[in-house]
Amino acid sequence: MPNKSGYKRILVVEDERNISQLLQVNLMMENYAVDQAFDGEDGLNKALKGDYDLILLDIMLPKRDGFSICKEVRKKLNTPIIMVTAKESDIDKITGLDLGADDYVTKPFSVKVLMARVKANIRRTSGEIVEVKSVENPQEKIVIRGLTIDTKNYRVEKDGKEIELSSKEYEVLLYLATNLDQLFTREELLNNVWGYGGYYGGARVVDVTMSRLRAKIETNPAEPEYIKTIRTKGYYISK
Repeated sequence: MPNKSGYKRILVVEDERNISQLLQVNLMMENYAVDQAFDGEDGLNKALKGDYDLILLDIMLPKRDGFSICKEVRKKLNTPIIMVTAKESDIDKITGLDLGADDYVTKPFSVKVLMARVKANIRRTSGEIVEVKSVENPQEKIVIRGLTIDTKNYRVEKDGKEIELSSKEYEVLLYLATNLDQLFTREELLNNVWGYGGYYGGARVVDVTMSRLRAKIETNPAEPEYIKTIRTKGYYISK
């Protein structure tokens, strides 16, 4: 049912009811409207039918796992997804990010940290793009060789062909493109684009997002023309 209160709506897909209840209570204390699903099938149905501003998605679920839910949701929606998982291996985290998740938290998690990341990810919902620092008034079209960023219509083209980017991929590209030849560390990108930083594993979020972005805009991602890396230092786009 569409939310008429004006509150942002969040779907919590979590089969452990005590954790789901903890998330619901804390989200409601932050003035979010919360729906819950306790298995993967119900979670996917609600995610596709509901008008949510963000989805908190567990990986290990009955009936359908979080990876497959994320994949199906991404075919139709750009709703921000935060994976909430007990799996600590980098492979599981990278898999979720590769499937289109925007972020992840590992159980046991700090509620305070999770709420900060919910707020950071939800700021671009309802048609709003995150106001990343130094991109307050970007020019309407940014052209870097064959790559064109139409900031008015949130559209990216390469050699005249449109490239489909997620919201986060677009934000990262726009931030680097409006700060040409400036090197940004992963921590700086987390703070300036994601809206938070300083947590373990954050660098992996940046690296995977960059990898996805390169796969879409570079002719040869192994030898990038646009997004350059200085090893262990950070990323930049050259003029």
